[in-house]
Amino acid sequence: MDGTSGDDIAAASGVSKRTVWRYFRSKEACVEPLLLVTELRFVALFREWPRDVSIETFLYAAMKSFIEGEQAVRDGVAAARIVALLPKEPALRSAWLMACSQAEVEFTQIVARRIGRSPDDFEVKLCAATAMAAMRLVDEDISSAAVNKGQKFELDEVTERIASAIRAASTLPICDPVE
Repeated sequence: MDGTSGDDIAAASGVSKRTVWRYFRSKEACVEPLLLVTELRFVALFREWPRDVSIETFLYAAMKSFIEGEQAVRDGVAAARIVALLPKEPALRSAWLMACSQAEVEFTQIVARRIGRSPDDFEVKLCAATAMAAMRLVDEDISSAAVNKGQKFELDEVTERIASAIRAASTLPICDPVE
């Protein structure tokens, strides 16, 4: 992003430079909507997670729908490319963390509903925060390996890593069927 200016962003998006700066606090923040859409789309999958299904079973079934559709694939690839830049472009990290923070708020609601507790409960917030941090680390690791090192990942491998990370990070029994 060092070589990209506000003028470049305005020209590529078809809006004036003034409009870019009206809506974004920095040029790096211009990618935040894309990152937010992909993170919220992923968290939205979990709203459909049946209470009587383990995380592994659910994710193996749900991940196929996450990568369906041309726009979803384009957005996912673009987000992965941005996330892969984080070590070289630390200013992008704020946009990434803002998107992750919004997704965490949504995930807190899911955890609370899943275990029948309030979203304001400290343990619920802690569980959601650690699970989302685990997903963020998986995203960063896989994006970097795929984009920077050309490593290929099968959907089942990605799914296993996400499910394992959430299970390892969860402080409450959200990963297993709720009786």
